[in-house]
Amino acid sequence: MEKQGGNGCKRQVVVESPVRPLRSLVRPCFIFLLFLSTVIVIILLGFPDRFSQTDWWKNLSLYTYYHRWTNPDRHRGPSPTTIPPTTVPAPPSATIRPLPTNHYHFGYPRNYHFIVDEPDKCNTQTPFLVLIVPVAPGNLAARDAIRRTWGNETLVQGKKVQTLFMLGLPGGLGAQELQEKVNQESRVHHDLLQSNFKDTYHNLTIKTMVILEWLVSRCPEASYAMKIDSDVFLNVQNLVSMLVNPDTPKQNYMTGLVWWHSPVLRNPNNKFFLPYEVMAESEYPPYPLGFGYIMSMDLPKKIMGVTPQIKPIYIEDAYLGMCLKRLGISPTNPPRKSLFDVNPIYSYGRCKLSTVVAVTTTKVSQLLRYWQDYTRPGPPC
Repeated sequence: MEKQGGNGCKRQVVVESPVRPLRSLVRPCFIFLLFLSTVIVIILLGFPDRFSQTDWWKNLSLYTYYHRWTNPDRHRGPSPTTIPPTTVPAPPSATIRPLPTNHYHFGYPRNYHFIVDEPDKCNTQTPFLVLIVPVAPGNLAARDAIRRTWGNETLVQGKKVQTLFMLGLPGGLGAQELQEKVNQESRVHHDLLQSNFKDTYHNLTIKTMVILEWLVSRCPEASYAMKIDSDVFLNVQNLVSMLVNPDTPKQNYMTGLVWWHSPVLRNPNNKFFLPYEVMAESEYPPYPLGFGYIMSMDLPKKIMGVTPQIKPIYIEDAYLGMCLKRLGISPTNPPRKSLFDVNPIYSYGRCKLSTVVAVTTTKVSQLLRYWQDYTRPGPPC
């Protein structure tokens, strides 16, 4: 750039350095790279097992549990398991001390009892389908949302559908007060089942075994049962349509979002770590993910029959897969994989909701919104 002096006699040539604008970019670029490096380090430290294996994508079956870790009703993780005989109910108002736990497994058998029960639910009219929802005692909002939505579907295509909730014992401060609220809720709705195991993160496998025990002892004449988590939108119409299809097996049948070749994680820092002495195999047998799976009613008794022979593991649905393997039964893929969706990236619209069987939601309000959208008059698509 040229500058001319005041008298017009001198010129001064000033050359702007091209380095100066580049220097102004160095600091923000450095900050961005530092931030990016930090994020990468956090991811690698947080999920070491997933990136230490060439087939790390298989771990997605366990990673889908992240949503459940943050949900009070999805107690996933190390889960000592037993087959609790629950045929001797105790009074609903009784205060029962929870049974002791062990890091890996319980002795067999243990004497669990129902303290809240509906023993005659299947006597007046045998249901075609029983839906049982494991839920935390304090999560009344989820139970009420289900009662207002898919849990209110009691007659579908001429088939009786029965919905019940399975609870363990509340713990911590205010446990006795919460128990009284549960007892009152049971007197109002008559849809609660509660056994005397402690309702904690570690005991979901116990909860599932108690569900199977209840089905065997209270509702053996039903055709199918579904264990379904409390944050799931369920299209009962599509589910019944799938089950009444002549091609659907009536025995030795379990389906859902089936996961195949899921690796056993060996890093002790991982929530789903299993030592070799508990499970020597490198992969779990195939199993349907625990947010919602359906079984023919012959399976609960068969599964309970083999559980004394199988060392229980942390993960409820993977444990069921091990039981099926011992029985020589493989889970069945649904007619379409898209019928079941766990932790979808995007919210579902009305058209999509009309095509699924089960999809997880993020909160009660989303479940209610899904149901309102799905049940609006008019064609869904």
